[in-house]
Amino acid sequence: MTTEPMKDAAEQAAIDNENEVSPLAAEFEAIQAELAQLREDTLRERADLQNQRKRLERERDMARKFANERLLGDLLPVIDSLEAGLNAAGNDTSALREGIELTLKQLLKVTGDNGLVAVDPVGEPFNPEHHQAMSTVENAEHPPGHVVQVYQKGWLLNERLLRPALVVVAKHD
Repeated sequence: MTTEPMKDAAEQAAIDNENEVSPLAAEFEAIQAELAQLREDTLRERADLQNQRKRLERERDMARKFANERLLGDLLPVIDSLEAGLNAAGNDTSALREGIELTLKQLLKVTGDNGLVAVDPVGEPFNPEHHQAMSTVENAEHPPGHVVQVYQKGWLLNERLLRPALVVVAKHD
């Protein structure tokens, strides 16, 4: 009979061990499941970021490719006017001149609408940020340091210098 209580004690110890291990095993399984979920979430987020990066690159490439679309679309009537003027001009130079002047006005309107502004500084003080002096002359009509003549207009694109005006400046005494 002594073996019987020992057997019961051993069985009881095994049951107690099993009861202690069972919550640990369940907690371990829960932690493993949470880790697997975190790995899956991380991989999904990485894939989403990679897809977003690729989408942004495609959009950027398309924006670069068609950046001038509006400007070029606005220039099409100018091209049409030039072609029509050349076809209709014949021997009448006054009609050709009038057509070219109208086309130039049309072109300047399109460029102005797109931020391009001419720098034509006759009579203005010389500005080295927007003008390039080609020479100086003595001139009684203009004060010293002022632009007397413009060889070539300068251009600003949205207030940023695209090309300086080539000018002649009145000499300082």
